[in-house]
This record gives sequence, structure tokens and C-alpha cells, in this order.
Amino acid sequence: MIIGIDLGGTNVRAAIENDGAIQNFRKEPFNTKVSLDETLTQLKEFIRPLVGNGVRGIGIGVPSVVDVEKGIVLNVTNIPAWKRVPLKDILEAEFKIPVCVNNDVNCFALGEHQFGNLRGMKNVVGVSIGTGLGSGIIINDRLFEGVNCGAGELGLLPYLDQNIEYYASGNLFKVKFNTTAHEANNRAAEGDPQAVEQWEEFGKHVGEAIKCVAYAYDPEAIVLGGSLSKAFRFFNESMHQSMLNFEFPESINRLRVFQSTDDNITVLGAAALVHRLLR
Repeated sequence: MIIGIDLGGTNVRAAIENDGAIQNFRKEPFNTKVSLDETLTQLKEFIRPLVGNGVRGIGIGVPSVVDVEKGIVLNVTNIPAWKRVPLKDILEAEFKIPVCVNNDVNCFALGEHQFGNLRGMKNVVGVSIGTGLGSGIIINDRLFEGVNCGAGELGLLPYLDQNIEYYASGNLFKVKFNTTAHEANNRAAEGDPQAVEQWEEFGKHVGEAIKCVAYAYDPEAIVLGGSLSKAFRFFNESMHQSMLNFEFPESINRLRVFQSTDDNITVLGAAALVHRLLR
């Protein structure tokens, strides 16, 4: 049994993973505006009820770059007090079990590969679309993090007059349509033609992001997660249309693009970090 934790800029979610199943799921708002000590105290007390007999380790995904070997979390944008946090050492000293720390989108991709839609595939990418856009990469059944845990940050690649995540994230709805993706989803579900058009435009940009992934990694499949993936049905068609002018048609025709279907997959992926350690 492994504790998996998904630490976000708004909420923290955790559960015990046991043979791919979720047990004792917990979720609460995470107070990001207080001191480092206060945030760490909240995190420890949130984890504590899950620690018990049979728990062999803790895996945690965080929304930032991580020194994976040392378990140091660096410069978390949504948690101002977290500039350089030796999270692995802190949690191991507290709970006396092994701790693994990684980027949250890497955990998402690993969860899909180990427990979700990407099981049985060797070369796959998980793309998370929310406030921003990032990806986690699996090559030959192994998570590829890069030297500095920065691999897969395709949202920061230059695109049009900005970068990819400026257009292929929730930011598009805010800056161009003066709304939110959540509101646009609700209106599209009611048949609002303007909202439907907004999602169609969004899908074109997501298609361009997927083409970047395909050129860089040529994966078997891509799974889309994050809050905006919930609107997949509204942007799926325009996304695929945008992908058609790919230089290698056979490759893009073989590429499968899935919508993530498990809200707890990042928690499972965080637990999978520890399985890698204990093998």
C-alpha cells in the first residue's frame, strides 16, 4: 500500500493505492497564502491519518519543477512560500517511510501509463490542460523527466504572438472571450452557438500543441487531462481537423488521442513513483 498525493495550487488530494485501487480518499483546500511552516504543517496533518500499518511509502506530485533525486521542490508559482523546499527529507523525517516527489503532470502521465488509458503502451504522453498546459512523457515504459525535471513543458514553446499555453489553456477564454472555460462548457452544453464556436477555436490550438508533441516524441497515444479536458466533446473535432496538415500523415493517422476518465489518476501516478523506487 502506497500513499499518493496530488498537491495543487487550490486543493490537496490523497489516497492509499492498493493494487491500483483507491482507498481512504481525502481532499481539502490547501492554504497557499500562508508561511512555509504553516503550509507544511497543514500538509503533514492532512497526510497523517493515511499513515499506518502496511503503508510502504508516500508519492507526491507538485505543480512545479523538482530536483527529483533529492526531492527538493523549487519555486512553486501558486504557493509563494515554496521557493526551495526539501520536501522528501521533511516528510521522511516526519513519517519514517520513503518519499518520492515529482511534477504533478509527470504523475498524471505515469498514472495513465500504469493504471489508466495508456496501460500496455510503451511510448505515450499525458497532456494536462487547465490554467496552463504541460505534459508528462513516457519513453520505453519509463518516465522521462529531463535533467532538471523540465521535460514536457510544451506550453512554453513560442506560438503565434505568445506561447502555446496562452492559446491552448483556460487563458484563451479569459483574454479573448471574456469568460471562463467552466462557463463556456456550461453554455455549450446548453447549445449556445457562440460557446460552441469558442471551443472549436480552442480545439484548433490544442491540435497545434498535439502536433508539437507528435513531432518531438512520435508517441503511440496522447491522453488529455486537466480541467479543460472535461469539454473534450466540444473541441475534439476541431482538434483533429487542425492535426490534418501534419508532415507525416501516416503517423498522425495512427496517433490515438484519449480523454482522461479517472479524476484520481494523478494520485495513482504519485503512488507509482514509490513503486518505481521499491522495485
